Amino acid sequence: MAYENPEDTLVLETTKGKVVIKLRPDIAPNHVARVKELAREGFYDGVVFHRVIDGFMAQTGDPTGTGSGGSDKPDLKAEFSDEPHKRGTVSAARTANPNSANSQFFICFEDAPWLNKQYSVWGEVIEGMDVVDTIKRGEPVRDPDQITTMRVAADL
Repeated sequence: MAYENPEDTLVLETTKGKVVIKLRPDIAPNHVARVKELAREGFYDGVVFHRVIDGFMAQTGDPTGTGSGGSDKPDLKAEFSDEPHKRGTVSAARTANPNSANSQFFICFEDAPWLNKQYSVWGEVIEGMDVVDTIKRGEPVRDPDQITTMRVAADL
């Protein structure tokens, strides 16, 4: 498939189907660069959706599957913007420290305005939101769904 900007498009193959994310380097250039770097290293391949809350979001990006892990790269400084957290928004997960985002991220099932300007939005689902809707719920998730592969579209 041809994408508008393949260098700023992620293609996730999951155990539920394909999800395509448009990256937003215009609002979170460092987060976008990190996610592309990790995707190109195969970091996200086989990583589970470890925290999935119905009506809220699906979180992934922790290689330990526990919610407390990340990559061996340094944490990122917050890149908060006016971009709202709405259905399909992809945003960086973090601890209470605003500058602690690393590799984890979440996809919003619904609008989540209380997250606005407090988490770094770096993408938006442009295809496959129906797939995201079917990801198995739980905190933690029993027998969780996973990202089979995550690639930058330019590399496909």
